[in-house]
Amino acid sequence: MILPLRIGYEVAARIARMAAAVTPASRNKLLRALAARRGIRVRYAAFAREPGRPLLWMHAPSVGEGLQARPVLELFRMRAPRTQLAYTYYSPSAERFARALDVDFRDVLPFDSKQDARMTLDTLSPTALVFSKLDVWPRLVREASSRGVRLGLISATLSRGSSRGKPIAAAFLRDAYARLDRVGAISADDAERLIALGVVSDRITVTGDTRYDQVWSRAKQSNPEGRLLAPLRNGRPTLVAGSTWPADESPLLEAWLKLRSSVSDARLILAPHEPTPAHLLPIERWCRQSKLRCALLGAERAGEADVVVVNRVGVLGDLYGIADVAYVGGGFHAAGLHSVLEPAAFGAPVIVGPRHQGSRDAQLLLQSGAATSCDSAASLERAIAHWLVDVRARHDAGDAARAVVHAGLGAAERSYELVSSLLR
Repeated sequence: MILPLRIGYEVAARIARMAAAVTPASRNKLLRALAARRGIRVRYAAFAREPGRPLLWMHAPSVGEGLQARPVLELFRMRAPRTQLAYTYYSPSAERFARALDVDFRDVLPFDSKQDARMTLDTLSPTALVFSKLDVWPRLVREASSRGVRLGLISATLSRGSSRGKPIAAAFLRDAYARLDRVGAISADDAERLIALGVVSDRITVTGDTRYDQVWSRAKQSNPEGRLLAPLRNGRPTLVAGSTWPADESPLLEAWLKLRSSVSDARLILAPHEPTPAHLLPIERWCRQSKLRCALLGAERAGEADVVVVNRVGVLGDLYGIADVAYVGGGFHAAGLHSVLEPAAFGAPVIVGPRHQGSRDAQLLLQSGAATSCDSAASLERAIAHWLVDVRARHDAGDAARAVVHAGLGAAERSYELVSSLLR
């Protein structure tokens, strides 16, 4: 990293750390990120690092990257119980996910200043530090490398045209990527782009995406007779719309209302990406105005509802198990498409919005006939009706979706071997 960028980066990290000390609790994302780091040094200092045992530290910015890290952590817990496991994340929205992991230490990552990086490394004293997907922290990497900590990156991917390849970002990040000892890329194309970003060519191999193993395992372990799912398994043709934003819901709800005139018993299960009262109330109001029976997931009469609104997180992966057809949100939203692999693992045909070009998984499903892209309420209505009504077409698309996921299995084992080599 060139000196002016390094100085500016350090100043910004220190300002953020000072702001965290006085930031009040809030639902605002930025304020939540700051407040999550209040008292962080005390929490880290309480960790009991056991001398003589190796420690694997895995970092994943948010839940999506956490899903890629989890299969590797689970394999280490099962096969190398002597290894201590630490897990950090950046976004406070991943706190609930982190609590469910079987690790020895979990917390939000401090801001990337020199002082905080040294504090973190002093406390955890990792044998290896492995990042998930793409995000690496320049100061932390530099400090860890100088101490001889082995550095890795798994399920690594870099989309074509990513802003990280632009001159300023590349100058900012190149040194960090060049210091990585082992990198497991999702595909050969990703490997080439990562080498251009700074990864040393003989340190990178194609290992695949561990999320394929993750979603396949979850689909196999899902319990359709569980308390939440059992009341909904009543044979009604069902669309599960997951991780939606208002930009998705506007054309989707318009399409759904028209579709009901031809498929009168169709049911919509709607799981917004952010199930806050401000997001859910307009949906419930729309149901009343449209004269559709609406219920929250888990409510007494949810099984009879025309629209089931999901007001919690962590259950979408199971809800896809009762989907005849799935709509995955984000394709009408600037933030980009959410994961299409979960419904695909259950064998549900997938519908996405027009902004899907950055998703490798969506491209694979579209190419195999397991998914379709829609850019309007009218095209959404046609796509949903086609797969709800034509059972043969739905089953063919669902089988193709499951085949795409099955073809990606094995990445967790390959990534485990890569990370094990860092500990050796």
